[in-house]
Amino acid sequence: MPIATDLPQTPLSRRLAIGFSKISIALRHRAWQEGSARDLTPTQGQALVSIHRQAGISLAAVAAGLGVRASTASEAISVLVRKGWVEKRRSLEDRRTLELHLTTEGSQEATRAEGWPEFLASAIETLPPEEAETLMKALQRMIRELQQRGEIPVARMCNGCTFFRPFSHPETALPHHCAFVDTAFGNADLRLDCPDHQPAAEGQALTL
Repeated sequence: MPIATDLPQTPLSRRLAIGFSKISIALRHRAWQEGSARDLTPTQGQALVSIHRQAGISLAAVAAGLGVRASTASEAISVLVRKGWVEKRRSLEDRRTLELHLTTEGSQEATRAEGWPEFLASAIETLPPEEAETLMKALQRMIRELQQRGEIPVARMCNGCTFFRPFSHPETALPHHCAFVDTAFGNADLRLDCPDHQPAAEGQALTL
């Protein structure tokens, strides 16, 4: 009888990539499912969430954050403006610049859209805390690598932030330090979308 070690093995990296692709399919399906009930495309829903998390964001920043063309983002925003969920306002600092803000109804819709991945969060909550922390640490490294290759948009995460001081407190439960709030924190508190994120200068980023 053959045993597992006799079977041809696909490299672990590829098997993990397959796993992530399956999760991506599930997320995309849920986005279409939830969005269709609200007459929203996934891109429109993601745009709402982007504006909700960063009020006053520009159209170009929305496009960059979603990894889509400016024309695609512009079409999505135009629909959201017509629905009365997004407003375009002139920047008080530079009147030539248009900022995007949510209306009251738009904020409600953005909160709903933020809940689209909740089914995935509930699955992650079944993991032991140490496994979830290891997963977060690994995601920070993977996303950083993909960003440097130009494969995905830059995320506002700890890895690569000018305020991030990894392993400043070794041999403790809270090994990292955030210079912005001047506090120590652990892997469980690593962020992937921090409103206070500032990209570190080229060659000066401290990473995990």
